[in-house]
Amino acid sequence: MRHAPADPDELVIRCVENPDATVRLYDRYFPDEYGTGFSVELQADGMRARFSPVEVWVWDDVDLPDFVAGLADDFRGWTGKRSWSSNHLTVDASYHSRGWVDLRWTLQPWLTRADGWSASVTTWVEAGAQMSRLAGDLRRFLPDVRARQGE
Repeated sequence: MRHAPADPDELVIRCVENPDATVRLYDRYFPDEYGTGFSVELQADGMRARFSPVEVWVWDDVDLPDFVAGLADDFRGWTGKRSWSSNHLTVDASYHSRGWVDLRWTLQPWLTRADGWSASVTTWVEAGAQMSRLAGDLRRFLPDVRARQGE
């Protein structure tokens, strides 16, 4: 997994198996002291899907950076699928042999409409150091809402 953490207002996560498969988080904003919003773009061979806004809130069970940090902590592996979701974005993680994790990023703009669509991109990440770096990059892009409340 390669990613571009240089600009904290944008994070691009690129699959090592297929560099054309990317997840781009961008256009971050803060609707109030309790939330963070951002846009998501998924891209792979012949497919491009974008959605905005995806919003995360202080009352969510776990935030995305903490979810990914938990995956990094369990670098020796786990059984089954682990999932994180917000209102329109889901990330499913599955551990594979030799210390690799596939992260399946799914956008689903309309959760209840019969004519809705969804799109997914899978990125492969090494379970240890790469996953820890990704968690840190996600934390820079999505600052802890609870910490912002004290500002």
